[in-house]
Amino acid sequence: FMNSNADADSSSSPKTTMNMAKPSKKRNFSLIAVGILFAGLAMWLILGRSGKVQSGGDPQIATKATNSASQRVMPVVVSRVREEKLDLSLSALGTVTPLNAVVVRGRVEGQLMTVLFEEGQTVKQGELLAQIDPRPFEVQVTLASGQLARDQALLEKAQTDLERYQTLLQQESISGQLVDNQVSLVRQYKAAVQASQGNLDNAKLQLSYTQVTAPINGRVGLRQVTPGNVVRLSDPNGIVAITQLQPVAVVFSIPEDSLPKVMKLLKGGERVAVEAYDRSQKEKLAKGRLLAADNQIDPSTGTIKLKAEFPNTDNTLFANQFVNIKMAVETKAKATVLPSAAVLRGSVGNFVYVVKADQTVTVRPIKISAVQGELTAIDQGVAVGENVVVEGADGLREGTKIKVNDALSSPQKTQPEKPSEKTGGDAKRVERPAA
Repeated sequence: FMNSNADADSSSSPKTTMNMAKPSKKRNFSLIAVGILFAGLAMWLILGRSGKVQSGGDPQIATKATNSASQRVMPVVVSRVREEKLDLSLSALGTVTPLNAVVVRGRVEGQLMTVLFEEGQTVKQGELLAQIDPRPFEVQVTLASGQLARDQALLEKAQTDLERYQTLLQQESISGQLVDNQVSLVRQYKAAVQASQGNLDNAKLQLSYTQVTAPINGRVGLRQVTPGNVVRLSDPNGIVAITQLQPVAVVFSIPEDSLPKVMKLLKGGERVAVEAYDRSQKEKLAKGRLLAADNQIDPSTGTIKLKAEFPNTDNTLFANQFVNIKMAVETKAKATVLPSAAVLRGSVGNFVYVVKADQTVTVRPIKISAVQGELTAIDQGVAVGENVVVEGADGLREGTKIKVNDALSSPQKTQPEKPSEKTGGDAKRVERPAA
């Protein structure tokens, strides 16, 4: 009986425990939910307060910042738009090329006896440069002369016999066959005389080749052989090289887009002026004219070769020298020009900042017609006499107030007395006042 009660008690105790655990879990979930709610509320209050601190005064602060930016005075350098004559030219890199260049070689083989030129000397066509030993060729001339004399003597004898045979034939003293044979013999001797005369002429020609003369006018280079050496026909370097430098040519390339203008000038018969400058493009070396254009465009570069001719009377240009070429292709008599530094690029295309009467700037789109170095010609956008901003445009906007640096502004760009105080010696570095 007692065991059954114990079993009953033991069987009822787990149920009591399980019933007591369920209210405990519900209370835990409630506490977690309340905690999350309070945490979210606290986060919302913190973020809302910080946002108020940061953006609560935004309208006023932003307005003040905008007003201060619009009232800020920006120092700039300006230039006046003007009307003037503008020469448009093409620039290219060219190579000096002689119109004629010859490597002087011996035309006969023999020992070089004397050299009659100085290195770097200017020579004329036909001038004697060197002498090859002529004695072997004089012997050949003597032999050829002797052979010619022998053949001429035989021819004369045969002609005399022919005349005698013809007389006897008329007297019917000899047969006609003897006369025919004599006629054939005369012809043979005539041919022998012609051959001997050719041999003599050839020997004299070979003898003349022992005197090496200049084939063209030009400047000789460094000699490649000295007296005493044997000159051979197979020598690759020859005796000396001669290049014609007066006049001289310069070959350069231009873009194919510029070819129509150049061809129009060439077909019109106009003299197209071409100038050659040194590497720094500061010193003009020579002035010449355009000579011709190549007959095809290089497809790999999209350029075409042109050749210009220069008198080069002072010998400033040398063969294979690199020079900078400037060729005038068009002249605008009345062009509206402004400095190229004033032109800016944006979403609206090319534009400039124009200075208004109230010392503020306005954005003005422009249409460019040509660019030549530091000047840009425009078709529309600004008028002659208006001022445009050349330097200091980085911080400008529509309506920004400016302060013009008169010491650096065009049209007369005069350097300030103390460059270090305003520009530090460089007009591009304009000091800006503190905000």
